[in-house]
Amino acid sequence: MAEMPNPNEQNDIVLTHFIVSNDIDRSASFYTSVLGGELVTKMDGGPSVVQFANSWIIINGGGGPTDDKPDVTLEAPTDPTRTSAFLNIRVADIQAVYTKWSALGAEFLTEPQDRGAEIRCYLRDPDGHLIEVGQSTAGSASSAN
Repeated sequence: MAEMPNPNEQNDIVLTHFIVSNDIDRSASFYTSVLGGELVTKMDGGPSVVQFANSWIIINGGGGPTDDKPDVTLEAPTDPTRTSAFLNIRVADIQAVYTKWSALGAEFLTEPQDRGAEIRCYLRDPDGHLIEVGQSTAGSASSAN
């Protein structure tokens, strides 16, 4: 099992992405079984951590304010047509990833679309978090917008 690194030095930083889920096990399964991440940590009733490529995704349930965030409530997305943040995954071969992940159960909003500087498409995780998958076209003959 992979281990999440722990910053040791004063200037060390580990960047993770925190996802609020209504069903932690279901979401952890999506990020491992469909997208190919590796489960690092699973706690009963608590967070799961998935290593995905060179990053870590912390999946936990929502909840009300706490002493250190007194005015903040954490919740999974409630409106799939609105978002303020999303995962952005860059790949070498978007068509291969689209085909593989679709076969494993990922539901993409559209097929990959050539946007000129990149080819991209979007999918959602089981809680509705938006995920962009893109491939750079730098150096290729692509020119569509």
